[in-house]
Amino acid sequence: MNNATSTAPSTRRPTPGPAFALTAGVIGLCLAASALPSPLYRLYAVRWHLPTSTVTLIYATYCLGVLASLLVFGRVSDTWGRRPVIMTGLAGLLASMGLFVYASGAAWLFAARAVQGLATGIAISASGAALLELRQGRDPATASLFNVVASALGVGAGGLLGAVLLQFAPGPLVTPFVVLAVLILVLLLGMTAVPETVPRESRSGVRIAAPGVPRQIRAPFVLAGLAITCAWSIIGIYLGLAGTLAPALLHTTSPLAAGLAILALGGASAVPPLAARALPPAVQIAWGTLALIGGIASMAWSLSADSAVSFVVASVVIGVGVGFAMFGALRTVGAAAPPDGRAQVMAAFYIVAYAAISLPAVAAGFAVRRMGAVATFQIFGAGIVVVSVGTLLSAVAWHRARHRAQTRAVGVTTPAGPGSAANSQATGSGVEPGGFQGLRQR
Repeated sequence: MNNATSTAPSTRRPTPGPAFALTAGVIGLCLAASALPSPLYRLYAVRWHLPTSTVTLIYATYCLGVLASLLVFGRVSDTWGRRPVIMTGLAGLLASMGLFVYASGAAWLFAARAVQGLATGIAISASGAALLELRQGRDPATASLFNVVASALGVGAGGLLGAVLLQFAPGPLVTPFVVLAVLILVLLLGMTAVPETVPRESRSGVRIAAPGVPRQIRAPFVLAGLAITCAWSIIGIYLGLAGTLAPALLHTTSPLAAGLAILALGGASAVPPLAARALPPAVQIAWGTLALIGGIASMAWSLSADSAVSFVVASVVIGVGVGFAMFGALRTVGAAAPPDGRAQVMAAFYIVAYAAISLPAVAAGFAVRRMGAVATFQIFGAGIVVVSVGTLLSAVAWHRARHRAQTRAVGVTTPAGPGSAANSQATGSGVEPGGFQGLRQR
């Protein structure tokens, strides 16, 4: 009886289905909305005579809005509930689309991006926590998979949608945001039918609390933070420079070049979670950083050689690295986060992610005026490669240490042979066997 009573809140939680897809859709739409203005900035600059520094500051305003929102409201959904917080974020995102539609100068863009950043920060931390809970906390790998795929496809689709509508739609500075507004309204209506995943007894109203990382999970959080820093730093640099680099390398003036380049990176990012789900998280991070190192080096070479084919291939390789690294990072955080502080930990994770995607991109935006787009990418890319090498070494060390510790634990508790059920269970879950065999052989 006591056991049944204690598990009652868990058994009332919904199983994945439409609610899971809708919640993942919120993350995807937030990322699509963040990438959609990228192809439009050049037209804004031409029509309103905006210098590059102003465009860079407009982008920075969005990132600062996300960071401020995560710092102040990151844990609100732990005490208020996931659904009302997600819906509040979507309502704010809808308001930002209205500001974009009626924009008539730089001040409007600053306001629109600030509101968009605040709304995105509110929505994504609550949605990330809700995805974990919709799997009843037992399958963080699936929750992370949907998170990464939604994020990757969101970035790719948002960049391409902005470019396509800029090229073919009437009112290219209005139509993209009207389309997004319609999608946001659909999600808002859908979220009204999504069950709440925070038990009623755990809700105590809106309480402002800073994000944080419990002491006992700091080690895995640091590894995940390094991985997401590598992945999102290169996304920020790529989004900031694709509008200049892609048309030059592909020898076209069409905005579709930048949109297709962003789609190549974003689409490739969605593949690793689907194709290599069985790999342990630390191994995924290791493969991701290896791909990032190779992809960034190839991109730097393609820019010097003016090679369009190498540019496209490098974009795909970078996308694969982003997908591996982000999936491994989210799985690591999702498995470590305590049930009563999931939004708090997810908010801290996204603070690291958005600092990584914003600070280098903003710095690159100012540097490109003096050094040009090619030199800027090569210099900032070299810095990301250095961090990626450190992350690769950390992931290998983490995997080996965990393997040794869990092997000792299995050996102490179960003296059974290799074919025993106990040994098989340990190998299937915690020991992560053989994850780096191929890596070491290569």
